[in-house]
Amino acid sequence: MSRIGNAPIAVPSGVDISVAGSDITIKGPKGTLEHSAPEGISVAVDDGTLTVSRDSDERTVKALHGLTRSLVNNMVIGVSEGFRKDLEIVGVGYRATAKGKDKLELALGFSHPVTVQAPEGIEFDVPEPTKIGVVGIDKQAVGQVAAEIRAYRKPEPYKGKGVKYVGERIIRKAGKAGK
Repeated sequence: MSRIGNAPIAVPSGVDISVAGSDITIKGPKGTLEHSAPEGISVAVDDGTLTVSRDSDERTVKALHGLTRSLVNNMVIGVSEGFRKDLEIVGVGYRATAKGKDKLELALGFSHPVTVQAPEGIEFDVPEPTKIGVVGIDKQAVGQVAAEIRAYRKPEPYKGKGVKYVGERIIRKAGKAGK
């Protein structure tokens, strides 16, 4: 029995949900997202709540039940509030500059600046040269873009230099033991 899949999803005001067969379209103040429910999973909209149910008790269908509910819930949150991942740059001379809302230029100690182009639906926010915000309505896309930016220069364990998530704890190593 899926406890996550059985939980109803509260639909906030201003969010419009339309279900056509297995296709789900969610429109909100921040944008529109679409999802196709897998076979064996059905989605129903009742006044102000959204419920996800399954047709059988097969193992794969039970697994997809909770997954589908979580994906649809993330879509509802995304179109109403949006998602944000914050990154922090640590290191002397390491900085980020925004080139509009969809382009980012990073100086990460390479011989050249690294340019990152945001995919559609993702925006960059640079309040300080050492802080980057990745903002969008699709949770998976926001996390993926943030992970790609972090991958350019992961934090190293000796001085902690690199790009890290805000709040991420870097396990530090001791340097050489001196006399």
